[in-house]
Amino acid sequence: MRLGVFGGAFDPPHTAHVALVQAAIAQLQLDQVRVLPTGQAWHKPRALSDGADRLAMTRLSFAQVPQVVVDERELQRQGPSYTVDSLRELKAQFPQAQLFLLIGDDQRRSLPSWRQIEEIARLAIICAAGRDGAVPAWRDSSAETSATAPQPFDARIQTLSMPLMPHSATDIRALVATDRNIEGLVPPAVERYIHEHHLYRPH
Repeated sequence: MRLGVFGGAFDPPHTAHVALVQAAIAQLQLDQVRVLPTGQAWHKPRALSDGADRLAMTRLSFAQVPQVVVDERELQRQGPSYTVDSLRELKAQFPQAQLFLLIGDDQRRSLPSWRQIEEIARLAIICAAGRDGAVPAWRDSSAETSATAPQPFDARIQTLSMPLMPHSATDIRALVATDRNIEGLVPPAVERYIHEHHLYRPH
């Protein structure tokens, strides 16, 4: 079994998230992708939206991708939520599976700070997508190396080929807060959910 693992705050989930997962399914021949909304995000400087809203929007976003299972384990976990814990649990649940950790460009650049990154690299093949062309691929054999490049472990990061989609959840929240259009930035069902539940509006 080839099992993708894709975590994130999904506050809100947007079209680049869906595109990343679809690219991974096609290029890695994944049998299933577990999409995990973050629980208590230790690394976020702001409080996340309610987990029930983020879970609902994530389900709406990936409803048309049959290989996706939206996994609630991190929302149900008490205390800070770490990727390494989820990978360990999934490896125990699917001992014969090859795990593929799917990450975006912003996550790729922050990898050296991740908790137990060496263990993450042992448990899963790390696959990064949406790389900014101006940023050399971290640990990519085709990139120029430098003495200052972060090299915390000898892991080969596989790059997924997909068009650069620069919009972010931060940008989308800011647009909603100022009553601007987000059509095309999030799936239509998510756009409806945001408006119907009055998310990201100033208090």
